[in-house]
Parts: sequence; structure tokens; C-alpha cells
Amino acid sequence: MQASQVRKRTDFSLAPFRRSDNRLAVWQLLSTLLPTALLWVCVPWVVQPLRLQSLLIVPVLALLVLFSARSFSLMHDCGHESLFHGKAVNRAVGFLLGVVNAIPQHPWSRGHAFHHLHNGNWERYRGPSSLLTVEQYQRLTPQQKQRYGWSRHPFMLFPGGFFYLVLRPRLQLLLGLAEWASAMAAAMRRDGPSALFALGRLTLAFESSHWYTSGEFVDLAANNACVLASWWLMSHWLGIGLFWSCYAIVMTCSAAIFICIFFVQHNFPGSYAHRTNDWSYFKGATEGSSNLILPPVLHWFSADIAFHSIHHLCERIPNYRLRACHEANQHLLGDCTYLRLQDLPRCFSLILWDSNKQQLVSMTEA
Repeated sequence: MQASQVRKRTDFSLAPFRRSDNRLAVWQLLSTLLPTALLWVCVPWVVQPLRLQSLLIVPVLALLVLFSARSFSLMHDCGHESLFHGKAVNRAVGFLLGVVNAIPQHPWSRGHAFHHLHNGNWERYRGPSSLLTVEQYQRLTPQQKQRYGWSRHPFMLFPGGFFYLVLRPRLQLLLGLAEWASAMAAAMRRDGPSALFALGRLTLAFESSHWYTSGEFVDLAANNACVLASWWLMSHWLGIGLFWSCYAIVMTCSAAIFICIFFVQHNFPGSYAHRTNDWSYFKGATEGSSNLILPPVLHWFSADIAFHSIHHLCERIPNYRLRACHEANQHLLGDCTYLRLQDLPRCFSLILWDSNKQQLVSMTEA
């Protein structure tokens, strides 16, 4: 069958690759977390004033960045309940990896599931950077257009990455708790002291703009407690200056890597970018997801997420079976987009959605 003739998901062989293997999952977890711990142990040994060995901090930090990006990819698999066989173990390991990455895994995974459900439907989901339509962009003032272009520049991956992992989850909890306190204070002003007896009921009925369910709040609060405790322990061990100078680099660069990968796998020339009324889940997976051609070492550190069309066709396929599934269905993927590293800069110019032409365009094209 020619790739151009494929019109439905059932043409693909996906089911044989859905099986999770706990032994492989444990090996992936150990081969990621143990080197990460060892590299952090090396940091105080490497950083010695006026010693030649201090130059080794560069490769140590580079490896920490790559292992951090890989641990995020494994957390992503846990959110799809594909890394391990069993919902509970995926949930537990996902929480652990969320602490390692300083981001609450459960709320993140629920948001990511929304992306999978609507990929290619640009009326419902416009990526993590919430891109504007051409019409919205044209209504901006020249200064606003300039600020919009700056805010979507590739260099913003770095401050954006630091905010995404280090600051945003803490702000979400604080702002959400401030909303709760305001709501409880309003209830007391309205009902008087009797509101204290209804505090539990009011809390359960409270809805925050920073989380959607009580489960998300619990995960957000628990993640923040564990992350803040780990920061205190690491600062006590390494010293505040050394820990934060290294940690900020690692988290900023690793976040920049996976945000970059996510962006170019959905914002690329010819990407499927349709309205709701004629949107196709299948086309969103095959034509709205690019596949990256990377060096083998980067495939390993990104947990084979480069085989992205297959991942969107069936998110329950664990990362350690994505390559085999992609190769088994290679004859059906000829029309999919394949990007090399040199193709990526072009993707970052596509920061507007032309809803009339149903395609992504650059500011210049708009």
C-alpha cells in the first residue's frame, strides 16, 4: 500500500508494540537516575579553585543536562501509562521523576493528554506558547507585534525553560492558595463565623484557575514540598552558590531542549493546522507531527521521542518500542515530515496560524 493511500489508523500495526516491559522500564530508570546522582556527586570534586580538573565541570554539566532531558522523557511515558505495566507504578515513578524535574507530573500529564486529543486542531490547541492567529496579530500595534516576535524567539527557550521548571510550579501553588484564601475570606464576610464550620465543604467546592481537580492540587502541593526539600538538602550539601549556579544551568538547558523538540515536532513547514469542523485525528498524528533524524546518542537521551508520528498514533507504545514500531510501519509513513537538525531554525519562524488557509506562517508572510 502506498503511503498516499493510507487514510485510517487501522492500516498500521500498533497493537504488537503496546506491551510494556517492567524489566526494560527499571533498566531505563536506573540507567538515567544513577548516572545523574553520580554526576552530582562529582560536582564538588570537580570544582576546585586553581585546579586543572575544574575544567571538567563543563562536560559534567552537559551530561547532567542530557540526563535531565531523558528523565523528563521517561516522566512523559509514565503520564501515558506506557513505561511500566500498571497504572499505580507509572503514577509513583512519574511522581518521582516529576520531583527530579521540579514539575508536578500529574497536572502536566493531564495537559499533555489534551494536546494528544486535539493535535492539529488549532482552534482547540496552539501549543505551549499559545500562538496567535494572523487576524489577532494584525490587530496588534507595531510595538506589540515586536514584543510578540521577541517572546517567540528561539533565545527565549532559555529564560522560558527556567521559568517553566523552576518558577512556574511554585507560582501556581502560591497563586492558587491565594485564590483559596480570598474565597474563604469572602465566605466569612458573607456568612460570618458559621463559615468556619463549612470550611471543609467550601474547600472541596473551591475551583482554582491554577489547577482543575483536587488530584492536581495534591500532586502540585506534594511536588512542591519534595522539590523545596531537595533544594534545601542540595544547598546544604554543596553550598547555596555552587548548587544554584549548576542547577540553574542544568534545568534551564534541559527545559530548552525538550521545549525545542516539542515545538519543532508540531510547528514545521506544511504542518497540519486545521479548524475543528474538518479536523482529523489521524491527519493530526501523521501530518501534524514531524519525525526527527538525530544522531544515535540524541535518540537515546530523548528516549526515541523523535519517532513522533507513531507516538501520536498510539501514545500507549512505550519509548523502548517506538523505533521498532516506526520501522515496522515505515512503508506507511512516507508522507510524514522528517526533519534534520539543520531544518530546525526554519520551524521557529512559524509562529502564527492562518485560519483561512489553515496553515502556519511567519510574521513576514502574515
